[in-house]
Amino acid sequence: MTRRFLATLLAASALAGAAVAQDAAPDAARTRAQTLVARMTLDEKIALLHGLFPPMADGKTPNELIPSAGHIDGVPRLGVPLVRESDASLGVANQVEQRKGDVATALPSSLATAASFDPEIARAGGAMIGSEARAKRFNVLLAGGVNLTRDPWNGRNFEYMGGDPLLSGTMAGAQIAGVQSNRIVSTVKHFALNAQETGRMVLDARIDEAAFRMSDLLAFQIAIEKGRPGSVMCAYNKVNSDWACENDFLLNKVLKRDWRYRGWVMSDWGAVHSSAKAANAGLDQEAGQELDAKIYFDAPLRADIAAGRVPMARIDDMVTRYLTGLMTTGTFDTPMPDTPQAIDYARNADVAQQAAEAGIVLLKNEGDLLPIAATARRIAVIGGAADLGVLSGGGSSQVRSVSGAPIEIPLADGPAASFVRITYHASSPLAALRRALPNAEIEFVDGRNLNAVTEAAARADMAIVFATQWTTEAEDVPNLKLPHHQDALIAAVAAAQPRTVAVMETGGPVLMPWADKVPAIVQAWYPGQRGGEAIANILTGRVNPSGRLPITFPAHAGQPPRARPVGLDTFTDLEVQAASNPANAGQYQLKSFPVEYAEGADVGYRWYERKGEAPRFAFGHGLSYTSFAYGRPVVTGGKQLRITFDVTNTGKREGADVPQLYVARDGTTAPMRLAAFQRVTLKPGETRRITLTAEPRIIADYDTALPGWRIAGGRYRVALARDARDRSMVSTVTLDAATMKP
Repeated sequence: MTRRFLATLLAASALAGAAVAQDAAPDAARTRAQTLVARMTLDEKIALLHGLFPPMADGKTPNELIPSAGHIDGVPRLGVPLVRESDASLGVANQVEQRKGDVATALPSSLATAASFDPEIARAGGAMIGSEARAKRFNVLLAGGVNLTRDPWNGRNFEYMGGDPLLSGTMAGAQIAGVQSNRIVSTVKHFALNAQETGRMVLDARIDEAAFRMSDLLAFQIAIEKGRPGSVMCAYNKVNSDWACENDFLLNKVLKRDWRYRGWVMSDWGAVHSSAKAANAGLDQEAGQELDAKIYFDAPLRADIAAGRVPMARIDDMVTRYLTGLMTTGTFDTPMPDTPQAIDYARNADVAQQAAEAGIVLLKNEGDLLPIAATARRIAVIGGAADLGVLSGGGSSQVRSVSGAPIEIPLADGPAASFVRITYHASSPLAALRRALPNAEIEFVDGRNLNAVTEAAARADMAIVFATQWTTEAEDVPNLKLPHHQDALIAAVAAAQPRTVAVMETGGPVLMPWADKVPAIVQAWYPGQRGGEAIANILTGRVNPSGRLPITFPAHAGQPPRARPVGLDTFTDLEVQAASNPANAGQYQLKSFPVEYAEGADVGYRWYERKGEAPRFAFGHGLSYTSFAYGRPVVTGGKQLRITFDVTNTGKREGADVPQLYVARDGTTAPMRLAAFQRVTLKPGETRRITLTAEPRIIADYDTALPGWRIAGGRYRVALARDARDRSMVSTVTLDAATMKP
């Protein structure tokens, strides 16, 4: 880690510490909020319970309306601030340049951040994008995506933190805390089971309560505990037959009763379906009101109050929660600037680059092909628009980066067409490699002419193929193959040049039918606005790779629980029918359909273990240019599971390792679960003794009859591992029986 980046991390931590020290505790903030609510008129209360969608809200407010995601006027006479909301987790979004000329720093994808297995990386990224949001006069950032990766083809996987509840919750919580260190609100989203994009507005996600609590809900619970977000955003989909934004179980029972959450629940944009039912079920605010069928939390809610369908006490609670979320984060008492403020984009770019470098995963490195030798003379760089930039994911999280967009392609059709473009950041891996290797002749071939590709590969000392897979919000990928015949391209390059490196810029896992023929594979994700430099630093060895997979890469399409998006065939048929009958296109609408999550709590790597399947690359896997050894493990049990052990860098250069602790009850067939992890950086020959302490809810099962968490007393298997399949160091320990509240 560079000294400059360490200083940035320390500055972010200082901000977060100041926020924690100064901001009101939730109960004190609630009391203060209740005092304000008691002084409000009904009109003032109702005005705070529904927010504008600025692109469709001209003339609806006397205040300046910044083109963005959301706007809620304040109550000046009581000091309630105006709220401006911006997407999202990867930077201050400006999807189709609705704010002309406004740029921001683009982080790598959230999967890349998760791959660092380092909460400080996540916190620093959150602090950076939060500072830019405040400078641009936004005081709510719609960040904190923590939906678990249940299916590798989900178009929005790149926005989330992977397939494990402990990792996802920990990393999202750190990012949220970083955002809120700037005295603005971060959301956590999308609550809950928004696990695919196909039919997301109508699908019914089905799962039993115990499995739900032990997987997706646990990820949210950990993120909320660690990040203390001011707001929770409920999802589009149904959960067990009720819309997520009018789901009494989710909002009232789990979030507000069991977890004692004191902030406010905002809807996703266009996710509200009722007034009385939604309000009574726990929705506190209708966001992006123009995208709903009607503005439910205005006239319809007033009618519900008058008819006694929604009690005034509930209205007061809704407003109180909104104000509490603003107060506990410091947003309420920290005015936004009147004009945009200067931003140190150079410093912030360093944060983005360090996150990318920490998250890039070296998947394979046969014969130590990497790092590229300083003596390399002829290198062929092929495909992926590597001469221009790096790919980014699409949707509401799209950042128009400071570096520019050398490629932008509008979509002709599909659910994402209205707000998405295929966008590259202007950070050329080719240019970065040429700067890093000035004595090498580096030839670029765009990949469209196979003869030119194979000829260039054959005459070089090494070939580096850049492969891309674009994914986006609102659409899932139909399969896990690389698009545009790139699998054939990589296979042809490998046949022509045995020293081939594949660099993958993808939204998540892809199939790699050529993997056995390519000696080196680098997973670069969507690496952000300094992605080209980060990739070049990894390839040339200026930075030692240290990323670990936060998600499982299948060996073939039949391994995941669902081979392709549920409902995709029906949706495609309806699109065809609508196109052939444009006069009546509106009648061809996708109706609600069930998605059964039969794998339950066994998400990701747990599913593979349960089925006895060997993936292409396991969760937690990642290589380094050095080597590490573990020794002298001591496992202790009783009331708390701990393992203390030595980590030694046995190689010749500094590097970072991520020891992982997996646990399962002995004598059962239950898959082992990630219960602890820690990233540790060591100099050559250095040994450090560390202790991993298991998260007790990972060891436990959820007991709906209790209700709560129950650890069965007895013996447990404990694996100190390098990835989810590593069983080279397994011990047993006895734990005491215990129960915990939900």
